[in-house]
Amino acid sequence: MALGNVARARGMVQLAKETGLTREGLYKALSADGNPSLGTVLKVLKALGLKLTPQLA
Repeated sequence: MALGNVARARGMVQLAKETGLTREGLYKALSADGNPSLGTVLKVLKALGLKLTPQLA
């Protein structure tokens, strides 16, 4: 949900252009009930200038 909030704050139209995904698809995937694929999450993170780094607990 946090990623969806950041994405909406940055602008879904621009994010859709940068990720190659549709605006509607992004809203659906990043909603509270969404279940985005890892690929979608990675595309969104990259477009936002973020990265996912695995870390041992």
